[in-house]
Amino acid sequence: MLLLLVSSCGISKSLNDVPDVSKYNSSIPERIKISDSTYVLHDNFLTKNKQGLWELYVEGDPYERGLITGSLTKELFNNQEQVFLSKINDFVPSKTKQALLRKFLAWFNRKMYLHIPEEYKTEIYGLSKYASLGYDHIANPYLRVLYLHGAHDIGHALQDLALVGCSSFAAWGEKTDDGSLIIGRNFDFYAGDDFAKEKIIAFVNPTEGHKFMSVTWGGMIGVVSGMNEHGITVTINAGKSKIPLIAKTPISILNREILQYASTIEEAIAIAKKRQVFVSESILIGSAKDKKAITIEVSPENFGVYEVANSNQLICSNHFQSKAYADDKKNLKHKAESHSQYRYQRMEELLNQQPNITPQIAVDILRNKEGLQNKSIGYGNEKALNQLLAHHAIVFKPEQRLVWVSSNPYQLGEFAAYNLNDVFKNPTKKGLSNTQLTIEKDPFQFSDAYQNYENYRKLSTQFQSSIKNDEYVDPSIISEIQTTNPEYWEGYYLVGKYYYKKGYFTAALHAFEKAKTKEITTVPDQREIDLYITKLKRKLDL
Repeated sequence: MLLLLVSSCGISKSLNDVPDVSKYNSSIPERIKISDSTYVLHDNFLTKNKQGLWELYVEGDPYERGLITGSLTKELFNNQEQVFLSKINDFVPSKTKQALLRKFLAWFNRKMYLHIPEEYKTEIYGLSKYASLGYDHIANPYLRVLYLHGAHDIGHALQDLALVGCSSFAAWGEKTDDGSLIIGRNFDFYAGDDFAKEKIIAFVNPTEGHKFMSVTWGGMIGVVSGMNEHGITVTINAGKSKIPLIAKTPISILNREILQYASTIEEAIAIAKKRQVFVSESILIGSAKDKKAITIEVSPENFGVYEVANSNQLICSNHFQSKAYADDKKNLKHKAESHSQYRYQRMEELLNQQPNITPQIAVDILRNKEGLQNKSIGYGNEKALNQLLAHHAIVFKPEQRLVWVSSNPYQLGEFAAYNLNDVFKNPTKKGLSNTQLTIEKDPFQFSDAYQNYENYRKLSTQFQSSIKNDEYVDPSIISEIQTTNPEYWEGYYLVGKYYYKKGYFTAALHAFEKAKTKEITTVPDQREIDLYITKLKRKLDL
């Protein structure tokens, strides 16, 4: 009863925590539609470039920025919210369970507002004025948008989802062609194909702090990948988290604060230290002034900084490397059993093959689909750097204020180039990118192997649904599952599960044994297959 009273009190306070915007001008004009791909509001604008990426330029105070962003991106915002929230119906189809989930999220997020700077709550409040209609049963628009900024954190904390298995690296000094810092990263956050379709490259000119750019989506003011006018870059890689008891500062909001208010590594560390997070995360910080990169490793109960010694390169996957986590049991287990260490070694292998890193070489590394020693491990394998599910990939040259952002599909499309000095000196509605520096498409997207992989993705999704619902699957589909992505262990594993459930034990055993010959993603996956094989041999008296 006491817990319920405390929870109710906390929820009530969060419901009433609406930012005071009385000191701000709440009157902004209607946006002007120039075309289906360009909207203007005073000096602010939204336009789509030739790669299909939306370019957003916004300036002003916190409330003004929120209102303008909401107005310019309304359709993108509403679509993104619909796509994201529709996942609730997919994961939790029961209306009763959805009601319980809403109550849980209200309780879990009850004190998030205490851990978000007033500036960002004000910006989110302005943005929420343009939120979708029809979702007030989940939460009112302001709280709903506030909570969605913690979706990345909640997803990997509660389910350890594969959608946050990111890879990043940095090189500088003798390791790059001109001695300046280069950073590359894949943001492997996957919330469905529809979620990744409409990406926004936001260029923000705030009244306080530093100008910055970030790769984002409708309804998101937080940062997952970005660079500011002083050449500070931030990217995030999820670590191993235990299930948190309460939401605190979303990692994307912490990143946003670093980007807007830090100009050196020391300032970035100071900002990170003063915030309480509720999941484990590595934040790779690049700095033009410091001419190097480090990682800040944050978790609810620990804090570490990792800096390489006697090296001109830094590699980051999904495990911690600082002394602060040397004896952390969850981190050690994650390193031993997940695909994080494998990807780390693959980045190390590819970087060591190149005497000097260039932006093009950094892109090639991010697009690499093979395993260690160039082994074919199947397309979509999480041990690969390019898992063919990335929301985006990005490359920075902080000292030159240059950034390259990938376009669809995944990181296979052209990388649009931007010079922050030019963008903020003279933002133009005709397009912000530097077309002379564009990095070309990956020809892999035009290959038969790519088309087969896309077919495999669709088939495997349908097949998993059939297994779950105990439905009959035509033998031709079963054959296609295995032939469209022949080096990937998962297809044989799914076929084994189907045959096992149907009682075709000999066929199931053959499928699981075939899966064992491939590069299986994690130790738990390996154990599950071994368990199936043991059971089947007993049943078949082998």
